[in-house]
Amino acid sequence: MDHFRNIYTHHADKYHSLIAPEDVDGNLKATLESAASLKGKRILDLGTGTGRLPLLFARESAQMIGLDLHWGMLKQNQIEKRWANGDWRLVNGDMRFLPFPSASAEIVTAGWAIGHLRKWYEANWQTEISKVIREMIRVATGGGVVIIIETLGTGSLTPAPPTPHLAEYYAWLEGEWGFERKTISTDYQFASVEEAVAKTEFFFGAEMPEKIRRNSWLRLPEWTGIWVKYMKGV
Repeated sequence: MDHFRNIYTHHADKYHSLIAPEDVDGNLKATLESAASLKGKRILDLGTGTGRLPLLFARESAQMIGLDLHWGMLKQNQIEKRWANGDWRLVNGDMRFLPFPSASAEIVTAGWAIGHLRKWYEANWQTEISKVIREMIRVATGGGVVIIIETLGTGSLTPAPPTPHLAEYYAWLEGEWGFERKTISTDYQFASVEEAVAKTEFFFGAEMPEKIRRNSWLRLPEWTGIWVKYMKGV
């Protein structure tokens, strides 16, 4: 099984423990709010995972729905929702075939999810990712906003796509689909070097602990790209 599919299927609790100390400066929510007003909006979050985005702004939305392919992530999302006293709806489904009516969400997000298709569908990734983007556009209202969030590197002092494949995908998002990119830092803050090592190795691999120890990082640098596309009004 693919490394990330294995985590999303069997280790969603460890994944949520990893992302809990992420974005210590709160740049993600601030940047999303600068891209589009979230208050009172119908929001659809694709690849919702354990609830990173719903936990940020579900209370401000009029309606929040999170969709994910992996039952393990949805089960952990349900736990986080209960602890946060949240009320968003969860749906199991494939981003390429959304079970929602056209023009049903004012904001459609996909956080750290679509990029996996670049690897999972190596031979025809443009076709498969195009299915997702077309669906995002279909369910967005006129005047709505489509937002894609992806990594620009963890453990790096400067933002850059971590692989050539992702670089190709990001350039395609901008050139083929007309998305505009914003770059932010979403650093992790840990209490100790050992905590940083313990929480990151299973996800990022053996090189990350070496880098953390070498730099004595309690604050692990990370960069995130936010790609935004505004829908034409009705």
